[in-house]
Parts: sequence; structure tokens; C-alpha cells
Amino acid sequence: MIGTTPLVREVLPNGSERFCKPHLSGPPTCKRRSRTVNNTKPALALSLRLLIWASAALELLAPMILRRRLRRGKEHPTRWREKLGIASASRPSGPLIWLHAVGVGEVMALRGLITLLQQQRPDLHFLVTSTALTSATAWNANTINGVIHQFLPLDLPRSSRRFLDHWSPDLVIWAEQDIWPALVSRISARHIPQAMVNARLNDTAYAKRTKLAWVYADALSRLTLIDAQDDTTAKNLSRLGAQNVTVSGSLKPVSPPLSDWPEDRAAVTAALGGRQLWLCAPSHPKDEAIALAAQAMMDNTLLVIAPRLPNRGAEIREAALAHGLSTALWSNSDRIERSDVLIADSFGQMGLWYRMADFVLIGGTFCEIEGHNPWEAIALDCAVLHGPRTANFATDYKALDSGNGARRISSAQEITRLHQDDLRAISSSAKVLANAELTKKAALAQQLLGLIGGQDA
Repeated sequence: MIGTTPLVREVLPNGSERFCKPHLSGPPTCKRRSRTVNNTKPALALSLRLLIWASAALELLAPMILRRRLRRGKEHPTRWREKLGIASASRPSGPLIWLHAVGVGEVMALRGLITLLQQQRPDLHFLVTSTALTSATAWNANTINGVIHQFLPLDLPRSSRRFLDHWSPDLVIWAEQDIWPALVSRISARHIPQAMVNARLNDTAYAKRTKLAWVYADALSRLTLIDAQDDTTAKNLSRLGAQNVTVSGSLKPVSPPLSDWPEDRAAVTAALGGRQLWLCAPSHPKDEAIALAAQAMMDNTLLVIAPRLPNRGAEIREAALAHGLSTALWSNSDRIERSDVLIADSFGQMGLWYRMADFVLIGGTFCEIEGHNPWEAIALDCAVLHGPRTANFATDYKALDSGNGARRISSAQEITRLHQDDLRAISSSAKVLANAELTKKAALAQQLLGLIGGQDA
């Protein structure tokens, strides 16, 4: 802020703001102009106007569509109206930052950025929105004090208006790939600054967006700050019309540790009886096949499999039995004392399993999924092993492998050899890499705070 004297806010003819300190005599001192809004917004393209008008017609059908999804178990039973812009929580008084990400992984990655923003501005309040039903469950199990979660309203005029009228954010931050052009336009019309962080857009995703390039060009032009995970994303966003894209890497390395479950951890520790616990998560069938084959060759160990889709417990049990392995199902409270494999078919408890495991085989790295986030395990000192397919986190795994912060494996036999080694060196090296990211993300947080009126960048 400029000094300690109360500031006078002035709106300039071009729509921007400045903050001035009055004096008893003479003109006021105006030391800084707030970078709240990109004031060179292009006129709304005719095609985008048509898109917005067409969406108004869909507004009448929205409640019926959501109720149908509710009957199918695809919407939250008590919170589905949030998608119509009907808030289920009160807006706190004071400045509020709204952050949006689509699903579980994207929402969880925001936790580190929110923590950094809180450290620099303890007076701020935060609203996090997401789209996927599972994201709400994961967030509630790993929430941050002072942060409200809601579902993103449908990108329709009335739903958006209700949402924006109620929450009235001072800054909007879009994460990764999920950006809604009509909603961006409506936010821009209210002169609320917007940014995109943790942006990720590979060549395949870029090719799909070129079919509606005019829509994305207009939306991207309305964002004051765009920060990408990698150079490929920065290039593709620029080709879509984004200006001055910066690159600071992924947010995932700076996310705080997932929540603990101390009572469950004590119970599992007692049941282990001194056995080593290792983990395969978030798993898919091909990852599980490697892990089960390794477990069948090891002694005095318990393999915990945490499937990406928790309802796959019966399928995993059949695969384990084919290897001659006994199983326990976590949701059934089965006894694990004499089990070879524990199927962790709950949701939101990964903090428990990463804390307990000596090492993890990260799922999705042996199939077309192309990898999952390794940093949640690293934050809890769990050594990371992974397969050859990591395209979704290529930059992360490349840095980890080259810095001895993870180990790439290609067979079950490699796991059986590695589990006898001291893997603490791998987890320690990974933590060093994660800590190095903090400086870059703290600088990004400071830039974002500079978009809120009256704050220096």
C-alpha cells in the first residue's frame, strides 16, 4: 500500500484505477496505478455474442438436465443447485479471490498457491470452484482453513449472474485448461481482473481448440496474467492469441501435505506386525498387474492398491487371487493381518497411504493415462517409482529422474530389487527439488496480488 494515510481510489477515463494519498496542502500524491484490468479488450466477436445468446435458451433446460444427472448419481445430492449459481454459503466480508479448476488433481494443486497467497495477504478470503463431483469430496478431505468450496455455475447468463452477484470476487484465477469463454466475458464486463495459472495445453489439446480459435482468442485477451507450466503450453497459448505468457512450472510441487488420518494410521500400523507397506496409486489395471506380480515375489510386505476409481475393488481382488495373493477390502473393514494386498477403495485418504508407504508405484505410468501427480507422495517423504509413460507430467518426471528424485522402472523384478534398498535418498532428493519451486511460486503469488486494486506487484 502507499504509506499509512487512507488512500483515495480514482477511476480513470480508460477504466483503470489509481490510489492517491491526500495532503493538507497541494495536490495528492499518486505513486502507483493498479493493474486491475487489461484496458485494450477487443470488441466482443459477433460469433461469441451468438454463443451467449444461444446459451440463454439452454437456461430453461438446465434444472431438468441437472435433476436427471442427480438421479443417476452424477451430481451432489444437496449441492447441485450451486451449478445454477445458487450459493450454499455466505460471502465473507473483505477481499475475495476466486480460483477455479475442473477436477480432483487440478483442484488439489491450487492448495499450494492459496497457502502462498495467504502468507502474503492474511486478510484475504478464498473461494474455490470445481466441476467434477469427486473434486468436492477430495477437497473436503484436504481443505484449507478460510477457503470455501462451491461448484462452478453453468456457463449460462442467469446462473453466472447469480453467482457473480453473490460472490463479487476481487480477482478470478483460472487453472490449467478449464476456461469458459462466455463466463470470462461476463466477468470482464464487471471489470474484475482475471488470470490463468498452472496452464497446460499440449499439441493435441491445442489442435482441438483451433476449431474454435476465435472463442479462445477473445477469452485469452481478457486475462491480465497467464502463467504456463512449460514452454510448449506457452507456445500454444500464444498461437491461440494469448499475450506475454510466462512460464514458472507446475503448482503441484508446492502443494502442502495431504490430510492425516491418525486413528486409521495407528490401526494399520498395529495390523502390519512389522511388515513393510508399499503402495500402487492412483492405479489402473496395467499398473496393478506390475504391482501384483512384484508382490507375489516379495516376502514380509503388504501392498496397498488405491485405484483411481474406487468402485473397482472386485476387479482388483480377482486379479490378486490370480497371483495367489489374499486380499482385504478397506471399505469392508476386512482384517489385514494375514492379507497380502489391501485394496484402498475409499476416496480422499491418499494422505494416509502416502504417510505409511516406504515407496509408491505411481499409477497411469504403464498405460494411455500417461501418469499421475508424483508430488503428493513426495510431500510425505514417500519415494516415487514410475513406469515409462509420463506424458501428462513429462516436465516433472524428467526433473525428478535427472535429480535422483524418482526412479523409472519397467518390470516387477525391478521393484523386488529396489524394495530392499534404502530409498530415503530418493525421497530426500525429491524434497530438495520441491523446495526449489517455492521461490518461483512465491513470486507468482506476488504478481497475482498485484492485480488486486491498490497492491504493489
